[in-house]
Amino acid sequence: MKNTLLLLLLLMTTSVVIAQTGNLRGNVYDKESGEPVPFSNVYLEGTTFGANTDIEGFFTITNIPVGEYQLVSQYIGYDSTSIAVEITSGSNAYQALYMVEGGVELQAVDVTASRSEAKTEVKISAVTLTPKQIRAMPSIGGEPDIAQYLTVLPGVIQTGDQGGQLYIRGGSPIQNKILLDGMTIYNPFHSIGFFSVFETEAVRNVDVLTGGFSAEYGGRVSAIVDINTKEGNKKNLSGLVSANPFLSKVLIEGPLKKLEEGKGYASFLVTGKYSYLEQTSKALYSYADSAGLPYNFNDIYGKLSFGTANGSKFNLFGFRFGDQVNFENVANFEWDNFGAGANFTLIPPASSFLINGTFAFSDYKINLQQGNDDPRFSSITSFSGGLDFTYFNNDNEIKYGFEFNGFNTNFQFRNFLGISFQQEDFTSELSGFFKYKIKTDKLIIEPSIRLQFYASQGTLSPEPRLGLKYNITDRLRFKAAGGFYSQNLVSTINEEDIVNLFVGFLSGPEETIFEPGTRTPTKNRLQLAQHVIAGFEFDVNNKITLNVEPYYKRFSQLININRDKQSESDPEFSTETGKAYGIDFLAKYQDPNFYFWLAYSLGYVDRFDGEQTFNTVFDRRHNLNFLGTYTFGGDKSWELGVRWNLGSGFPFTLTEGFFTNYTLQDGISSDILTENGQLGVDFADQRNGGRLPYYHRLDLSMKKTITFSKRSNLQITASVTNAYDRNNIFFFDRINYERRDQLPILPSVGATFRF
Repeated sequence: MKNTLLLLLLLMTTSVVIAQTGNLRGNVYDKESGEPVPFSNVYLEGTTFGANTDIEGFFTITNIPVGEYQLVSQYIGYDSTSIAVEITSGSNAYQALYMVEGGVELQAVDVTASRSEAKTEVKISAVTLTPKQIRAMPSIGGEPDIAQYLTVLPGVIQTGDQGGQLYIRGGSPIQNKILLDGMTIYNPFHSIGFFSVFETEAVRNVDVLTGGFSAEYGGRVSAIVDINTKEGNKKNLSGLVSANPFLSKVLIEGPLKKLEEGKGYASFLVTGKYSYLEQTSKALYSYADSAGLPYNFNDIYGKLSFGTANGSKFNLFGFRFGDQVNFENVANFEWDNFGAGANFTLIPPASSFLINGTFAFSDYKINLQQGNDDPRFSSITSFSGGLDFTYFNNDNEIKYGFEFNGFNTNFQFRNFLGISFQQEDFTSELSGFFKYKIKTDKLIIEPSIRLQFYASQGTLSPEPRLGLKYNITDRLRFKAAGGFYSQNLVSTINEEDIVNLFVGFLSGPEETIFEPGTRTPTKNRLQLAQHVIAGFEFDVNNKITLNVEPYYKRFSQLININRDKQSESDPEFSTETGKAYGIDFLAKYQDPNFYFWLAYSLGYVDRFDGEQTFNTVFDRRHNLNFLGTYTFGGDKSWELGVRWNLGSGFPFTLTEGFFTNYTLQDGISSDILTENGQLGVDFADQRNGGRLPYYHRLDLSMKKTITFSKRSNLQITASVTNAYDRNNIFFFDRINYERRDQLPILPSVGATFRF
């Protein structure tokens, strides 16, 4: 009896102690623009309670003893700010902080932010880009773009200036998921490979996950590119107008209801760009193509944002992207993509949870007409929605969520034998994930699991994943990650295509498919992969950071359209297996005037089709990227940018000879003595057994900023793409025996006015 009373007393005492604490959440904003201040240090003065803000400027501090405190926020580039807060028993208080830019050079901000994040997040095979970093690239046509920056990241390969796609650590474009504000974008790059559909000035951050990503992402087997746009200026009407030989663009943003301390806000952002390269190139770049560079595109994006006094917010967004290419007498194609969606962040006043949600719709259509061939057509209409919940408890974090994705695909194609392939299908995917982040003084462990159900396949795919980081010292960190991944979506692109302009989609096969080169049915009809990645980060000093990551991706099942189908009874899909492995090195140096980036990748990518193992056409063995910027002048108004890329040659299949190819259009009645045959190519038995020459290119830019006031300036940019006019081979036309090179030297001058 005595022991029972003691136990009850202990439980009551523990309950009282627990009840004598509360939680504090909030956001840190830039006082001038209302933009969030990410990765700032927030703490209660005179205590050990504190946290770092996330990319949205949000922070949470849990289990704080009741009492009155001074809440302080510090960040390089801003003056320290503080405010009095009171923590009551069982409370979940909210407090916003507003910081004012200080006298410290803001170039140091990105260094401090990334290093603060590196010590508290696993961040393996992950690079976070900001608009400032993207603008530091030598601007092609005077216009910085995400597409240009992605190609300098370790493990990322682009196959060409025209129609080039991105291949990330051995994964093809269909195996990479591109997200815009939580919505999947099915074709994010325009046909001239310098430009994406995204507007740099509207972007808040870009997270590039080249492998080993956690269970909150799914539906792809290789990589994730997660792009989030900023909210419109909450304090002042602002924007920009720019023009150069490639395109013009405009961005306008401002408050509908100004952000004030302790009150809500509403803002808008609209941006659009239009390309006229086909017209200007006839006069400026006729040496590249006398008929002009036949690329036209236009993009528009808009966003409405609403926020409450307690940090909750709601966004509505919509877009329309379009692209057209007309190779005279060769091919004419166009695609159009439009969509709309909403996302929100809810901070319940009486709970330690943070709730996020996204709902979206998009429609993508593409047409291709090549000569007298039957046209190709593809479309995908998708609906998606998801909710996730984050629970904070001291240094630990629990995140779980649910996601629904439904899409309708329509694809029509006829091969050279006249065999048709047509699929129109609707399928849905339902998934759930759970992630638990555990932080100690030195170790961060992030186990997670994703359950992905594919309705059309009737298959449930359990996908366990794990990430960890160990802070060996304050400067040296070891990290590792791995997991299982799956996807149902299949691309119409075939890696044997020289120029992959036609980017179409279809859902995975519902009929039986077979092991590579056999008639043995597969166990399932999904594309599958497993990742294993390790590495370390080392802050050599306050300016130099080194990152090294060896990786291995096993593609245990890949699915393609059967382009070799010779009769209606042949299977419509073929399968392959493969692997990608290598090591990536990244060294960065940054101070207020200099920014240097040196990335080197050694990579191997191969596939097995049932008959032979071969290297893929994007298997670039060596890839080196150097990026540097230098800011100078008494008012730091001049900026010199340099980017140099060196890459070993891509594989291709060698030619053994030529023959006369008779189409036999009249069947057995065809007369080969009178029919005019076409020249056929006899390819070598070993697929992709040859190598093209090395590729290298130098891009330069010089920027001058003329400041009129605190909020307005004019930036004039002179740039040169392929500065020493390197003749890099694009492909070789075997039939006409002509070499086709990538784009030659392209100088340009552009201007951007910001207000």
